[in-house]
Amino acid sequence: MLISHINPDGDAIGSQLALWHYLSGTGKNVTMMTPNYLQEFLKWMEGSDQVNVFIRNRSKCRSLISAADLIVMLDFNHSNRLGEAEKHVLASDAKKVVIDHHTDPEAFTDLLISDPSVCSTAEMVYRIVTYMDGSPFRNSKFAEAVYVGIITDTGKFDHGSYSGDTFRIVADLLDTGIDRSSINDLIYNNFSAERMKLMGYALNEKMVILSEYQTAYISLSADELKSYSHIKGDTEGFVNMPLSIKGIIFSVLFIEKEGFVKMSLRSKGNFPSNEIASRFFNGGGHLNASGGEFYDTLENTINYFLRILGENFAVLNKPV
Repeated sequence: MLISHINPDGDAIGSQLALWHYLSGTGKNVTMMTPNYLQEFLKWMEGSDQVNVFIRNRSKCRSLISAADLIVMLDFNHSNRLGEAEKHVLASDAKKVVIDHHTDPEAFTDLLISDPSVCSTAEMVYRIVTYMDGSPFRNSKFAEAVYVGIITDTGKFDHGSYSGDTFRIVADLLDTGIDRSSINDLIYNNFSAERMKLMGYALNEKMVILSEYQTAYISLSADELKSYSHIKGDTEGFVNMPLSIKGIIFSVLFIEKEGFVKMSLRSKGNFPSNEIASRFFNGGGHLNASGGEFYDTLENTINYFLRILGENFAVLNKPV
């Protein structure tokens, strides 16, 4: 059984589907699960309709977990990222493996395959499969899934710890014949007109510039999202936009959820977005791309953020 994390992004689904295509191709009986729903812009990927969503069919997913001999978890390294499925997965007698590239892993599996220097879990899956087979796995759907994971987790190579080897892998993926232009279009140019209006509103009305801290943030309430017919995935990429402003090195997006605020954090250079996420907002991630959450109102969350930013910016803004 292959499991990705709650609120799965392109790397979570890309790495999950890539491994599914490979294992299915070798004759293995493979099931897939995610704790909650996929974002709309990922549903075109072949095999995405085979992903069982725990909150949609809890009974079936519990049965699949119980029946599994091996559970492979992808793109997360803390068990709470399993959402409601956590207690069922941890109670399973199956051998458990984590494949991940985030820092500070938690010990809850039999085997941990972790490398924070790699840009994405999808790249790790490519490397593992290539190592097991002795040569790259030549399958266009596998290649598509790995490519999606790599480009989404690096923001089309705008951030992340990618290397020359990453580009050599991408070159190999392209050599399989995948349509890079079509994939990019499906991921980045597949939104509704309402989403475009929401983006305009977010930038024009809700973006706040804090010049003294080289920081910008955008906050969106549940009512504001509803007024623009928001669907899952519509705010994807919003957090990156303020970083194109001259002098801005840190950007945060606050999204009001039921009972808590979800945060996306992005930075440039040596500014550690992940340190702020992990120390103050129950999250973590990479140096320049991380996430967190805060269990309070949107207003209180922003006020708390402003306070900790003021208290910590000078120390965190280390010279490159």
